[in-house]
Amino acid sequence: MPDFPDEEFEHRTIRAQQAMTKAGFDALFLTTEAEIRYFTGFRTLFWQSPTRPWMLVVPRSGKPVAVIPEIGAPLMAETWIDDIRTWPAPRPDDDGVSLAREALAGYDIVATPMGPESTLRMPMLDFRRLGVSFRDASPLILALRAIKSDAEIEAIAAICAIASSGFADAGSLFHPGQSLREAFRDFRIALLRGGADDVPYLVGGAGPEGYADVISPPSDTALQAGDVLMLDTGATRNGYFCDFDRNFALEHASDTARRAYATLNRATEAALNCARPGVTCAELWLVMRNVIGGSGNIGRYGHGLGMQLTEWPSLAAFETTPLSPGMVLTLEPSVATGPETMMVQEENIVITDGPPRLLTTRAAPELPVLT
Repeated sequence: MPDFPDEEFEHRTIRAQQAMTKAGFDALFLTTEAEIRYFTGFRTLFWQSPTRPWMLVVPRSGKPVAVIPEIGAPLMAETWIDDIRTWPAPRPDDDGVSLAREALAGYDIVATPMGPESTLRMPMLDFRRLGVSFRDASPLILALRAIKSDAEIEAIAAICAIASSGFADAGSLFHPGQSLREAFRDFRIALLRGGADDVPYLVGGAGPEGYADVISPPSDTALQAGDVLMLDTGATRNGYFCDFDRNFALEHASDTARRAYATLNRATEAALNCARPGVTCAELWLVMRNVIGGSGNIGRYGHGLGMQLTEWPSLAAFETTPLSPGMVLTLEPSVATGPETMMVQEENIVITDGPPRLLTTRAAPELPVLT
């Protein structure tokens, strides 16, 4: 069954159709998991199989039309979608192409995501066989999905609370002599026991004054007294992600690690005090950058969050998009602690008409030391 009532998906579709009218689009053509789930509520792990394409047509008026493999028909029928057109996939000579052409027939201006953070989830050769000259729907889709409904916000808040509780048990989970692989496994189990549906993203690192990067899988290296251990989790519940990390020192912490943590905490506080409607993403990035200092290309200090681990917009110097109520964002300042080491702090927030609402339990004001 879908994670929200039918009214949620109907409201999303109406918002999209209003935007389509302004843009002059007659229909949207969608092929990716996030967009199809956004409009239908169709959620399945079967997306892990690349064999079959999945397609959705959202007209300027009326309900979306699903063009999907036959295997997905029973699950799609549980959603609010009535028009479900299927074929016995895989069928290499016509893997849904003719059905998609029929669903798009009669629409003069059809758009599909083509810009930043978009992908095409069907063979390019089949996409070309559709015979449509597509417009770019990326600005419309990005803006639509950036503003979360109350139901979406509460779904994200629920998984943030579960992960926050998991981090609160760090003292019983992590210790010197434990391998990084064991630490990751034990934390993943704790989140699942705490109510997470899945933990598809868990990365981190450890070292006496930080870690080399923030995307590495775990190794069999044993944790040592004095290490700073960081875990960054993207756990899910009802199809929505949290995305934040926590840092812990094992038995004792170096002065360098303590100072870096304090800097990150000040940068996060500055961002929390700045994150208001109308402030641009670039301005929010800058207040964190001003606390951290330094020079060079450091990329972004956060991003959108929702059905995907990272969503638009980026908190970066190039992003002039203003913040709006309903945006769910990560605040993710980072600081170098040595030539090859760094530390990162991350929180999840939602923009409101006033101060932002923290969805995560705020990181401790000083680097926690596990004894």
